This record gives sequence, structure tokens and C-alpha cells, in this order.
Amino acid sequence: MAWILLVVAGLLEVGWAVGLKYTEGFTRPLPTVLTLLSMLLSVGLLGLAARTLPIGTAYGVWVGIGAVGAALLGMLLFKEAATPARLVFLGLMVVAIVGLKATSGHS
Repeated sequence: MAWILLVVAGLLEVGWAVGLKYTEGFTRPLPTVLTLLSMLLSVGLLGLAARTLPIGTAYGVWVGIGAVGAALLGMLLFKEAATPARLVFLGLMVVAIVGLKATSGHS
């Protein structure tokens, strides 16, 4: 169950990271409220997952999901660069996330 909470927390982190762009410096009320709500839920679920998972693993996976997801959505939604090197490094981040999960000792 902790892993499910952690993945959802990571996806919510993607949501708030991308949401920051839509808030336009927290000047747009609806995107701002949704972004702040996503932040709160993301950190809350991370906290719940960290009750049973090692914090280094939980935090690393959470940050990794957020970073990879935000980078991919940045490429898709905001036309950010999708160079081969950038894609390779995002792939390495995915390998690191899977590696942390595989070596955490928690199923």
C-alpha cells in the first residue's frame, strides 16, 4: 500500500510542478488553488508512505517521478527541448527510480 501512496504522491508532484506554470506567478486563482491542493496532497501522501518505507527511498522515488513527469509534460505541453541527450538522462532517472524500488527491501 505504501508504494501505491508513493506513486500517487509522485504523480501529484508532477501536477503541482506543471501547475506552477499555469498559476503565472500565483496570479490566477483557480490554477493557484489547484496547484496548492496538489502540493498539500502530494507531501501528505509522501509522509504516509514514509511511515513504512525508508525515507531515502521514498523521497528519491517521489522526486524522481516528479522530475521525469514534469520534464516530459514540459516537452509535450510547453514545447521544451526534447534532445536525445535529455531523453537519455530522463531514461537514466527512470532506471534509478526502478533501482531504488528494487533494492528497498519493501514490497
